[in-house]
Amino acid sequence: MKLIATTLATLCFSALAGAEEGKPRPDPKPSPDVLEVTPQLYQYTTDLLFGEVWKRPDLVPRDRSLITLAALLASGQTPQMTGHIKLALDNSVKPSEITALITHLAFYSGWPNAMSAVSVAKQVFTERGLDPDQITPPPSEPLKLDEDSEAKRRAAVQGSVGATAPELARYTNDVLFGDLWRRTDLTPRDRSLITVAALIAQNQSAQLTFHLNRAMDNGLTREQAAEVVTHLAFYVGWPKAMSAVPVLKDVFVSRSAG
Repeated sequence: MKLIATTLATLCFSALAGAEEGKPRPDPKPSPDVLEVTPQLYQYTTDLLFGEVWKRPDLVPRDRSLITLAALLASGQTPQMTGHIKLALDNSVKPSEITALITHLAFYSGWPNAMSAVSVAKQVFTERGLDPDQITPPPSEPLKLDEDSEAKRRAAVQGSVGATAPELARYTNDVLFGDLWRRTDLTPRDRSLITVAALIAQNQSAQLTFHLNRAMDNGLTREQAAEVVTHLAFYVGWPKAMSAVPVLKDVFVSRSAG
């Protein structure tokens, strides 16, 4: 029974691995156990999730892989990450970007979730025979910050948090935004994308307004933002996706009026 439960928890992506280079890859398939136990779920997975949602044009497959991995990590769904890390690599997410995603989300989803994801990533990287240089790129100069925007952000953090939790304010300003967000192993848009996905997965609507605005400042379009929520409904559940919609609406209206 335990074996069946484990098998059900992990999607089977063997078809992807067997695809010849240069030819279209077949859609991922769930484990045959899903077909045996819940045939309707199997049909929704093959026909709707991978047959339709993953092919919608408003987000490219690489973006969909990033937000799916972020949502799975944030939700503590480590067994599902194996197949989706493989799919992400096939969708042109670099190994170094996957490790950067895990590191980034330690701050937004907690160290335990990130640590649990490390062993899954290592297993996939080993199976793929990836070179260490592909996993850990050489150090580079941190991204430059817009001084005026950064000063306003630091002041806002200090004003809202500093008097109550001064060390949290310091870590937020000096480490989270002063270091992590300036690393170049993910683009600013990618960092925003996975942060928004993690917040939706954790139903953190109060934090979503700031990060959705930041994501759009970093290049995410309205159509892409709406598609993020639509995609994530299948991975974090309809209630969390629906809870994010009013935040999106408010941000869209505010930016249109501004």
